[in-house]
Amino acid sequence: MEKNRLNSHYDVIIVGSGPAGLGAAFKLAENTQHSILLIEKKKISSGGLRNDCKQNYTYPVGFPCEHWSKEEADELLKEVASHLNPTIEAKINIEKYAARAKKIGVEILSIDQAHVGTDKSSELIGNLIDALKVLHVNVALKTEVHSIHAKKKTISLEDGTYISFNHLILAPGRADYDWLQEQMDTLGVPYSDNIVDIGVRIETKEENYPIVRDYYDPKILFPGKVRTFCTNSGCAHIVREKYKGYYSVNGHSLSRENERNNLVNFAMLKTIRLTEPVVSGQQFGKILGEMVMQLSGGSVIMQRVGDFRMGARSKAETFNNDLYDFEPTLKSAVAGDLSLCMPAKILRDIWKSLKMLDTIIPGVLHPSTIIYYPEIKTYSNKPAFIDKHFCVKEGYYIIGDGAGTSRGITAAWASGIRAAHGIIKENI
Repeated sequence: MEKNRLNSHYDVIIVGSGPAGLGAAFKLAENTQHSILLIEKKKISSGGLRNDCKQNYTYPVGFPCEHWSKEEADELLKEVASHLNPTIEAKINIEKYAARAKKIGVEILSIDQAHVGTDKSSELIGNLIDALKVLHVNVALKTEVHSIHAKKKTISLEDGTYISFNHLILAPGRADYDWLQEQMDTLGVPYSDNIVDIGVRIETKEENYPIVRDYYDPKILFPGKVRTFCTNSGCAHIVREKYKGYYSVNGHSLSRENERNNLVNFAMLKTIRLTEPVVSGQQFGKILGEMVMQLSGGSVIMQRVGDFRMGARSKAETFNNDLYDFEPTLKSAVAGDLSLCMPAKILRDIWKSLKMLDTIIPGVLHPSTIIYYPEIKTYSNKPAFIDKHFCVKEGYYIIGDGAGTSRGITAAWASGIRAAHGIIKENI
């Protein structure tokens, strides 16, 4: 951080340069004369905008229904698209899959989607940041907010710098859920944290999941609050992401310019709503993640479907070149037994949904298919908002996946626009 570039006061400070923070920054910069500081603790925006950069442009995907109507989401999605300039992926021949799904109580959503690719996302983010600088937004990368001083409307940075503000927008993303909870405690903002998504990531050959040739990221809803999430194909691979105390798996794919590996990966997630006495979805997810760390020697678990069906753990020799004819893309995953570390109710519902998926798209449960665990989505902080602009107290706004106002890039950006509307409205 270059300290001499920062003022001692800004009209608006935005913490987090993910899609929620960017949405707020662009809306304010294009429609007001406010001085704006955008703070990002890393050298580049992370999360979904950096990793794969898959965008959904159809309500309700990404838009929690308690906060959004279809009419408002549709209107703001046009504004989101004006900045991200998406190329919408084609959807063909999905009627046959939808008809099969309907017969067994499963729903396939038809969604307009765009995909940038992990290899292209840094360029997109850089262009967006440059555009904000042209609009006179002050951008401070590799700068971390240490604390908020509510009475003085001041933030302190890790290096001891103090900056005051009129309006503060917190948009840290779901990876920093605990930091956000600390700030809400400081501000006296009540919140709930009782929902978390727990699941697995499936990896198989494209020939076993041919729907991706017609529909880039199929959105499929199963009974029991299970759904597919974040499908990757073409040049697709699985990664593990470090959280506080554990790893979670995730999927990426590169842009179409890269050589195909003819693999597909996607998540199967179950939404868990906890009640007393266990009320923290974040902590529940962490406990499950730490259990896997213990059983895997500090990594994540993978198991072949063929072994799982027989009730046998996978071993290193399971991953051979005979029947199991492709290698796992996540080399650091440890062969093991899902049933030892995944709660039975969650495993039962996900396995039932996978069998239903195999009815709709025969072949996905080929013996060679790999199940990776865990995939944990901790975007369940739910602050008590005092208005529709995600204001939590006068001058303070909390937005994005980390605040439960969105689940994905486009809805997070729309959340930023809505928060900016609240600030603009105050000055009319």
